[in-house]
Amino acid sequence: MGLPRRFNYQHLLYFWAVVRTGSLRRACEELSLSAPTVSAQLRTLEHRIGEKLLTKSGRTLVPTEVGKLVYGYADEIFGLGREMVDALENQPSRRPLRLVVGIDDVVPKETAHRLIEPALRMEHAVRIVCREGTLDRLAADLAVHEIDVVLSDAALTPGLNVRAYSHHLGESAITWMSMPRIAAALRRGFPKSLDGVPMLLPTSDTAIRRAIDQWLARLDIHALIVGEFEDYGLLREFAHAGHGLIPVPALQVDYFTELYGLKPIGTAEGVSVQFYALSIERKIKHPAVATIVQNARQIFAGQSGAGRGFPGLRAHSARNERSGSQPREPPPGTTATIRRSSKRRSG
Repeated sequence: MGLPRRFNYQHLLYFWAVVRTGSLRRACEELSLSAPTVSAQLRTLEHRIGEKLLTKSGRTLVPTEVGKLVYGYADEIFGLGREMVDALENQPSRRPLRLVVGIDDVVPKETAHRLIEPALRMEHAVRIVCREGTLDRLAADLAVHEIDVVLSDAALTPGLNVRAYSHHLGESAITWMSMPRIAAALRRGFPKSLDGVPMLLPTSDTAIRRAIDQWLARLDIHALIVGEFEDYGLLREFAHAGHGLIPVPALQVDYFTELYGLKPIGTAEGVSVQFYALSIERKIKHPAVATIVQNARQIFAGQSGAGRGFPGLRAHSARNERSGSQPREPPPGTTATIRRSSKRRSG
């Protein structure tokens, strides 16, 4: 690769914008330039460097291996530029610390909220950007510095081909939950009472689902799976509608009871869900990420889930009690398999 003697940083800016936004169209909107203009400058940059920097993946432009290398340097260059402007304005403390968090689809939204929320209580103002998706997609964004940290139920595997580190936050036991009428009947004779009962589960390519499948097989319980979901929020909504029972991290049992009306049935002995913070840093330096990791480990060590860390939860429950509203519990529905297009990991 022959390096240019004179480097056009304007061309580098266009490339950085395309990778950061994920598409030529969004980059052009951000730069207030036409697509032909940006495309021509990108070709010039590739010609000067002597390597192809971008390739298509479906409808998305993604960096090649050389492109990832160039993007990493570009991100540092333009990041330093922003810091320089802040220093010249002599107002660095007024600018909120930006934190981009990737949330694996399988992580319950309530758990993600509880883990992230301490960052908003830091002395330094923090502006959070949350992105959801499959682990492979989020790991790719992490590799090109699009994301500061990913919250997942699984550690990174070699198959993802990402140089990053898995920081273990803790683990939580799994409790089966459902609407009150179903839960009351299933507590008697648990866990054998689950045999043939409609279940709503995470998809089969997740770590927690594999652990649940092994638990069911070990106890010779025949599962009647009526729904599989990559998104835990949607799984919870189907349970709230009375379509079956769901596995819930014990950390969230009180929350699911108070806010959604679900009741615990019993604990899946020997099954636990792990939680990780994935970062490109072996030793975490980002202040907000460090706060999340430190507080998360304290939360899992305490395993107290009764509304702590959820501002407004008790107020919400009190409003429900005053209004006399009751959780809905219609009869079971039809089989549904809910998926997104991105393939999840195997590890």
